[in-house]
Amino acid sequence: MFNFGIREVGIDLGTANTLLVLQNKGIIMREPSMVAVDGGNDEVIAVGKDAFAMNGRTSGGIKVSYPMRWGVIADHEKAITMISRFLKEVTKTVGNLKRKIFVISVPVGITSVEKRAILEAAKRVGARETLTIEEPLAAAIGANLPVSEPEGLMVVDIGGGTTEMAVISSNGIAVSKSLKTAGQAMDRMVAEYILKKFELKIGMRTAEQLKIRLGTAVEGEGQKPQETFEIGGSDLLTGRPKIIEVTSADIEKALADSVMGIVDGVKRTLEITPPELAADLHDRGIVLTGGGALLHGLDKKLAEEIQVPVTLAENPMDCVALGTEKAMRDLNSLRLPSY
Repeated sequence: MFNFGIREVGIDLGTANTLLVLQNKGIIMREPSMVAVDGGNDEVIAVGKDAFAMNGRTSGGIKVSYPMRWGVIADHEKAITMISRFLKEVTKTVGNLKRKIFVISVPVGITSVEKRAILEAAKRVGARETLTIEEPLAAAIGANLPVSEPEGLMVVDIGGGTTEMAVISSNGIAVSKSLKTAGQAMDRMVAEYILKKFELKIGMRTAEQLKIRLGTAVEGEGQKPQETFEIGGSDLLTGRPKIIEVTSADIEKALADSVMGIVDGVKRTLEITPPELAADLHDRGIVLTGGGALLHGLDKKLAEEIQVPVTLAENPMDCVALGTEKAMRDLNSLRLPSY
């Protein structure tokens, strides 16, 4: 095993997924932010993909959960165990990562208590120093946007637990807002819609599959061609297995409130943006990042509602992680209070 002279480790510690990046090497790990726990002794028996494979398919003695919630640590001990095992897996390729500098992306507006939990977790897994960067800024850097220029630009990062939106100028965040309307909330809306319309209970994995395969933010002529998808679940009345056919129109209706929540959040952010920066956005537009940005037609829906150009970043799911890696090139800037 070789260390390659690596000093910095970047972590996109997301509610749904955790990505690890190494200095000048890009993304080296992508795992679900999940743990599987033995209900008898509360011992973590699996993390990441292994835990995800157990989700919804385990006996009553095993519980699968997300130790992150809304982008911050919800279960301290389980989060530490999860991160430790991810890092241990990485060391098989690159060698010992203890005593390295960690750069971790965090939600905009994170509280001091929430930030302290992340710093303590990093210290316990061996970090010599831990620096943080706010997710919208990391996303903008990862999307190759000119964040150092004095003109304003806006990023809307739709992750698993939160939607982070920020107006950025001169390497800093001028205005920001965080919403709990994001990928996992959309999955719940799909599951609730299926339960109400079809009287069918489905798991979150099935709901996510429906969102990805059939989800759309637009209706009518702008909607994607009508598609159908068969899913299975448990009949609400009889409890027996049942198969139904769901259409893209169904999922559009299920996601309508979530989509409008994001639209309204962007509008509220723009309302508190200084006039000079708002004028820049009229020309430069808004860039969407995060896995939720891949929802069909979301860019078009936002552009129609807000009347500014909206574009989807290249590799939107990776922008925060890639931005975290690029930020490692100037650690002193991360140490400044403006970050």
